[in-house]
Amino acid sequence: MGYYFTSESVSEGHPDKVCDQISDAVLDEILRNDPKSKVACETLVTTGLVVVAGEIRTNAYVEIQDIARRVIDRIGYNKSEYQFDAQSCGVLSALHGQSNDIYMGVGRKKPEEQGAGDQGMMFGFACKETENYMPLTIDLAHLLLMELAAIRREGKAMKYLRPDAKSQVTVEYEEGWKPKRIDTIVISTQHDDFIKPTDNSEEAQHEADVRMVDKIEADVLNILIPRVKRKLPAKLRKLFDQDMKIFVNPTGKFVIGGPHGDTGVTGRKIIVDTYGGRGAHGGGAFSGKDSSKVDRSAAYAARHIAKNLVAAGICDQALVQIAYAIGIAEPVGFYVNTEGTSHVKMNDVEIAQKIKNLVDLRPYAIVKRFGLTNPIFEETASYGHFGRQPETRKVEVYYKDRTTFVEDGKIYKNVEFFGWEKLDLVDSFKKTFGI
Repeated sequence: MGYYFTSESVSEGHPDKVCDQISDAVLDEILRNDPKSKVACETLVTTGLVVVAGEIRTNAYVEIQDIARRVIDRIGYNKSEYQFDAQSCGVLSALHGQSNDIYMGVGRKKPEEQGAGDQGMMFGFACKETENYMPLTIDLAHLLLMELAAIRREGKAMKYLRPDAKSQVTVEYEEGWKPKRIDTIVISTQHDDFIKPTDNSEEAQHEADVRMVDKIEADVLNILIPRVKRKLPAKLRKLFDQDMKIFVNPTGKFVIGGPHGDTGVTGRKIIVDTYGGRGAHGGGAFSGKDSSKVDRSAAYAARHIAKNLVAAGICDQALVQIAYAIGIAEPVGFYVNTEGTSHVKMNDVEIAQKIKNLVDLRPYAIVKRFGLTNPIFEETASYGHFGRQPETRKVEVYYKDRTTFVEDGKIYKNVEFFGWEKLDLVDSFKKTFGI
C-alpha cells in the first residue's frame, strides 16, 4: 500500500486570486512606465468593491481604476448578476509613498550593491514527477482549472460556468515519491442557476439543485477530464483509473461565489502559488511586490537552482533555501537538501557550497538574470508561478533606453517571461559536478 499526498489550486476567478492579479497588474503598469519603481501593492475585494493599498516609490502615474476594471473584465466578472463586475464595482485607491527607512536598505549608489528589501527565507523545489519538474499533485490541480477556464471562455460547452473555482488532487505514491495512481479529484465550480424549480416548494428547489449538480458532474467527467488527459504524456494518463474518486461541487449548488461570496485579499494563496505543499515555504507572498522584495525574487532564484539541479541529473529531488537580512546584498544562508536522491559523490553541504560559488545570489544579480524590472508579473498571479513555459515576447513600454525599439509610433521591448524556469544552468552544473 502506498501513501497519499494532496494539493489544491484555485481559478483566476477565486477572490484571493482576483486580488493577486490586480496587485500584479498595478505593478506591471508602474514598471511599464518606470522600471526603477519600488512597489508593495495589496488588494482587497468584496461585494461590489475593490480596495487597492500599499507603498510605492515611482516617477510614474497610473490609473488604478482602469487597471482594476480591465483585470476584472478579463477574468470574466462582467455581469451585474455576479454582484461584482468590472463596470459597476467601486474602486478605492489608498496607495502612498514608500518609507524612506525601508528604501535606505535597498537603494545604493552602485546598483550591484543593492540590499535585500527585507529579511526572510525563501524556498525553491523541483522533482522528476512531471516534465516541468513540478510535483504531480499541484501540476494536475492547475491544469484542471486552466482547462475549465478555457472551456468557459470558448463558450461552446458547460455554458453555465462562472469564474470562481477550486480543484484538489490526491495522488497515491509508492516509496520514493513514485506516482502510482490518482486517488481523488475534487472540482468545485461556480455556475449559473441554470435549472429552475417547478414551483416554490423546498422539494422542487432541492430537485433543481440536484439536477444542476448532476449535470455539472457529468460534464466534468465527459468534457473536462478527457481534455486534461489529452494534454498529459502517456505515462501520466495511465494514472487515471476506474477506482479514482471524483467529487464535483460536493456541498451542492455553487451559484453565489467570487468576491460576492467571499472577501479576497492579496497573498492568501501562497501554497497554490508554489508547490502545493511539497518542499517548504518561507511564508512571504509574491504578488504586488517588485523584485527588490526577496520574498519574490529569491524564491524565483531558488526554484531556478532546484530545477537545474534535477534536470542536470545531480539529484531526483531538490529543496533549496536562501535567506537574507534587510539591507544586506549577500545571502546570510544557503541550503540544499537532495532528500537522499543525490547521484554525485558528495554530501548536500558540499553541493550547496559549489552552487553558492557558481551562482550570484545578490538581489541585483537575480533581478538582472531574470529581467525582473520588466512588466511580466500579471501572468504569474494565477495557476502558479512555477512549472510554466519560459518565453520571450514583445511588450509595449512607455520609456526609451538602449533595450527598447519603436514600431508604428509605439515603444516596445523584448521581454522574457518565466525566465526562472529556464534550464540554462544545466551544462555548467554538469561540468561542475562531473556528470
